[in-house]
Amino acid sequence: MSEIKQDANKKGLLVVVSGPSGVGKGTVLSKVLESSDEYVYSVSATTREPREGDKDGVNYFFISKQEFEKRIEEDKFLEYAEYNGNYYGTPKDYVEKKLAEGKNVFLEIEVQGAMQIKTKCPDAFMVFIAPESKEALIERLKGRATETQEAINNRIKIAERELRACLIYDRIAINETGKIDECAADVMAAVRAEKLKPERIFDKIKQFIQ
Repeated sequence: MSEIKQDANKKGLLVVVSGPSGVGKGTVLSKVLESSDEYVYSVSATTREPREGDKDGVNYFFISKQEFEKRIEEDKFLEYAEYNGNYYGTPKDYVEKKLAEGKNVFLEIEVQGAMQIKTKCPDAFMVFIAPESKEALIERLKGRATETQEAINNRIKIAERELRACLIYDRIAINETGKIDECAADVMAAVRAEKLKPERIFDKIKQFIQ
């Protein structure tokens, strides 16, 4: 896996978004992406089965375990991890292309993969989306009606472990039930503020202070 270094003269930002299953990460990011063409979504590859409504190349690139492991050997992922019995990974080519265009690239990945990004790409901006309560998260998981109770219980255990890691992130946004727009606005505000940090824009203004 190679490190991605962002050019300070580009406006693009690599934004890593994590949060427990059922917290509404996808819905929040849909709102963000609809707001401006400066935001793009990096589609992950996975070996899990598509859910109803999933579209290959839109929600995920759905590939076999054999193909996924082949791509690991060929160093084609920026990061990858095994989660709940399936592989998930971020294809490098797409991310590198969009960052070079100056786009803000959002990676929606779980905590294990996010820590790989944190190590390899220290310039990445890390955002954690959390629920307002454990009870609300459980209700959202049950509301999916796509998984067994055993699978839901397993996701809750994973969520508890992931939530303990949230303080490693640069920002935390709370996705309260019925307040998707507010959470999306918080994420966008955090990205804008991050891009205004002196160390990110110094190369653009140093000519005036030398």
